[in-house]
Amino acid sequence: MRPKKEVADVLQKLGDNVEQIGLNNWQLRTLRAIKECRTPALGGHIDECDACGNLSISYNSCRNRHCPKCQGKNRENWIKARENELLPVPYFHVVFTLPEDINTLAMHEPKLVYDTLFEATWETLCAFGKNKELLMGMIAILHTWGQNLSLHPHLHCIVPGGGTDKDGNWKNIRSDGKFLFPVKALSKVFRAKYCQKINEKSPIHYAQMRSKLWEKNWVVFAKKPFGTPKSVVEYLGRYSHKIAISNHRIIDVDNHSVTFSYKDYRQNGAKKKLLMTHQEFIRRFALHILPKRFVKIRHYGFLSSSWKRQKLKTVQEKMHIHLPEKLEKTQSIKKCGCCENGNVITIFVFDKRGPPSLVLARSRKILSSKI
Repeated sequence: MRPKKEVADVLQKLGDNVEQIGLNNWQLRTLRAIKECRTPALGGHIDECDACGNLSISYNSCRNRHCPKCQGKNRENWIKARENELLPVPYFHVVFTLPEDINTLAMHEPKLVYDTLFEATWETLCAFGKNKELLMGMIAILHTWGQNLSLHPHLHCIVPGGGTDKDGNWKNIRSDGKFLFPVKALSKVFRAKYCQKINEKSPIHYAQMRSKLWEKNWVVFAKKPFGTPKSVVEYLGRYSHKIAISNHRIIDVDNHSVTFSYKDYRQNGAKKKLLMTHQEFIRRFALHILPKRFVKIRHYGFLSSSWKRQKLKTVQEKMHIHLPEKLEKTQSIKKCGCCENGNVITIFVFDKRGPPSLVLARSRKILSSKI
């Protein structure tokens, strides 16, 4: 179902006041794209059914990765690309979370904090994998938010429960495939790796945070292994292109405030409502706009792009995995929503000035004849 309220509605209500929140140019540019998504401001196209002649006008998407309306197609394409890379081995979901004491640095130096999170996570897993003399693999997806839009940087990692030896043969870490590594040991190594890297990259910031970073235990959470490779794909579909808040969670937008739903995990995921001003809602939303060209999904080890191109197929052949032949891409055909029989064909593309008056007149004539 189409959501009744959207992030774009909040931006419309806020108007030029968005300039007063204290956001940088990149954040403002992103918010402008979300506000204009699928509106006349971005232009559009006119489609015609080749059976009933019905005309329909569609406005263009902004295609911004932070937009709640533009993730569906990107998600589907990315997931399809992953399906042929899976192995018939145990896969684990491991979450590496940064402590809240680093949030201030994350607001001012997000690239530094998030790049270091990826690096420290992979080096932590590599350290445990080397003890088994295996090259491991990992797909890591950055999420920066909590349910209430607060800053909560963490990595969702898909980690196969084993790796390849020096001869390119697959070996599980455990024969039963029910366990990856001890989470307490992972947490300690992860903290040490992250602090070391922050100290190397920004010793002044590290000196300011040092005592707080070391006085708490860091959180690494490992879930039970996925049941099947198919369930791995389904999981990736839920998390790969997720954004800070979906439009479906927004309950109401009035002239002064926004109400949205969230899960309170401190109370076993109880569903609650939160109300805040337009300014505060957009300020929190903007916390999760990533730096320009920042890569939020990264592949490592035998799942990295270079390794997959050269060696993954050999590993799959050794494991007797039959891969379907690649089919040529075919253009998707959209069926008419009016007669449900004909195919929809784009007959005209227009810019922000809108469709020509002659086409609009024809559209109205067709509509009146059906009434």
